Amino acid sequence: MDPLLEGLDPEQRAAVEAPRGPVCVLAGAGTGKTRTITHRIAYQVQRGHVAAGQVLAVTFTARAAGEMRTRLRGLGVHGAQARTFHAAALKQLRYFWPRVVGDEQWDLVDNKLRLVAQAANRVGLSTDSDSLRDLASEIEWSKASLIAPQDYPAAAERTHRDTPAPSPQLVRLYQTYEQLKNDARLLDFDDLLLHTAAALEENSEVGEEFRDRYRCFVVDEYQDVTPLQQRVLDAWLGPRDDLTVVGDANQTIYSFAGASPRPLLDFPRRFPEATVVRLERDYRSTPQVVELANEVIRWARGRSAGSRLRLIGQRPDGPRPSFAEFDDEPAEAAAVAQRARALMDEGVPASEIAVLYRVNAQSEVFEQALAEVGIPYQVRGGERFFARTEVRQAMSALRAASSSPTGLGLPEAVRKVLGGVGLTDEPPAGGSARERWESLLALVELAEELVATVEGADLARFVVELDVRAEAQHPPTVEGVTLASLHAAKGLEWDAVFLVGLTEGTVPIQHADGDDAAIEEERRLLYVGVTRARVHLWLSWALARAAGGRKYRRRSRFLHDLVPDAHPASRTAKQGGGPVPKRAKPKCRICGAPLLDTQAVKLGRCSECPSDVDEELLAKLRTWRAERSRELKVPPYVVFTDATLVAIAEQRPQDAAGLVGISGIGAAKLDRFGDDVLTVVRTGST
Repeated sequence: MDPLLEGLDPEQRAAVEAPRGPVCVLAGAGTGKTRTITHRIAYQVQRGHVAAGQVLAVTFTARAAGEMRTRLRGLGVHGAQARTFHAAALKQLRYFWPRVVGDEQWDLVDNKLRLVAQAANRVGLSTDSDSLRDLASEIEWSKASLIAPQDYPAAAERTHRDTPAPSPQLVRLYQTYEQLKNDARLLDFDDLLLHTAAALEENSEVGEEFRDRYRCFVVDEYQDVTPLQQRVLDAWLGPRDDLTVVGDANQTIYSFAGASPRPLLDFPRRFPEATVVRLERDYRSTPQVVELANEVIRWARGRSAGSRLRLIGQRPDGPRPSFAEFDDEPAEAAAVAQRARALMDEGVPASEIAVLYRVNAQSEVFEQALAEVGIPYQVRGGERFFARTEVRQAMSALRAASSSPTGLGLPEAVRKVLGGVGLTDEPPAGGSARERWESLLALVELAEELVATVEGADLARFVVELDVRAEAQHPPTVEGVTLASLHAAKGLEWDAVFLVGLTEGTVPIQHADGDDAAIEEERRLLYVGVTRARVHLWLSWALARAAGGRKYRRRSRFLHDLVPDAHPASRTAKQGGGPVPKRAKPKCRICGAPLLDTQAVKLGRCSECPSDVDEELLAKLRTWRAERSRELKVPPYVVFTDATLVAIAEQRPQDAAGLVGISGIGAAKLDRFGDDVLTVVRTGST
């Protein structure tokens, strides 16, 4: 058998071997779509049907494009282009600009919100940061949907758009923004696509030259294509049909940005001779996770025939997904943190655990809970790996060293160079030094990965790889539990996934109510979350936001068909083999009023009540924490957070009972640090 076909299942092989021409791959979550399309490209190149340099593959994230390039290199395909739509359009527009426009090239907008703010000010709209983001999103949706300013009101009404301002004002905003941008000779990201399409459509010589350069097109995540991206794709193709599309209508979660699964579902009608392949064998998740995913999407309304993929689990059996209900969010977060710790004790790496939520504002209580039990974490969407100071310094050092032979293997050479910028054999104490060290170690691990996939890779080749990844924002994995929104989790996977905060008003989100299409998109978002898990899956919700708060919430409607009303999780959470006891409502120790937010519960007082913190004691507690964090080689917040230290310095507990009375100090913290803390409080000695 051809090596490119070995290890493929019958459906994947059918997609790889399909002849040149239109091919539609309906690929469910975890079914190996990236493997399939990269092997298809390699197979076409190997058979001489197309040269590698004539292939243009596009996807929707720089990370996915970087992954595709890495896999193609591993298959011996060099020269094929794998880019995002916008990156591909930017390259093409820069190349053709002198012929199409003829004068100096326009720059990309470096701060769109500044232009939106100027336009908003001129038409009398709010210019606070939240409003500006909403207004910018509305302009982006309009352009992605090929809606001109004058057509916006009718389109917004037709699509039941929840507009951030009256339509007439938004029309004027849109027109003013475009005028300001054009006067400044600037392009935004949507302009890249608009002008690229226009250049190919309106200039026959440009179109012919482009299509002579690229003859084979592949589009990943085709269910997320917007009308504007489809227009660019049509301009790329021209009269040709050598197009492979891959997608899953069940994972359409970007309709709010103009995406639509319609081009994917209509593909066989547009190309009646197309080869259509369905990938339903799930290699990612256990049969138990797959079964739940199928149930989540089975209850969706209005599903077309082309979206009815039913996943078939291929992995060995695993634990059944867990469901849990809690009185409040702190209790839910604490249980998640304890379960994450148990998984880590069982051998699951922290980087293979994720906590996923609907909106970013939900992360804080889980960050706090993880810190309280000493679990490192990273919030996806924080500072990018290649933007970190130590990584930039490391890349400069590696670039300087790449011109001289070292006589060492690549990983050893990288270690030697990075030794000069802080990489030691043993990790330093916690805090920023440890984080810096882990970033440098991740570069060494990246070098080891490159050696395994690219024969003869040296330091110069590694520097090129780093530059490509930095441009694509494709960082290596850094150890720590991932916290991310469901949207940010798309395209990723973990051994263990916690889907949290699954209540009405959150999943589905409150503003989706009354719109059937929006509700079904929320269901697909939950489906995406479920299919991120390989083995362990936990779904939970809390009846109140704050500890001791009013329990007015209800679990998500999407769980009603998954968790029977008689299931214990619909009434109480099981923890340690028994129900969680009811908590007394916390009250301010100064005025006696109920405490409603996490910070107030932590301090034991209302934010309005005066602090009676002992500043000298607080300084000594911080000194003690710094010493313990260095000793344990963990960040200081893992020992105790700043809020916990302030609470101790305010309340000055004299015994274990007083110490555990402070929110966030449980049995584990008491056993590990209790005697030390009480000594500092009583004697002032660290």
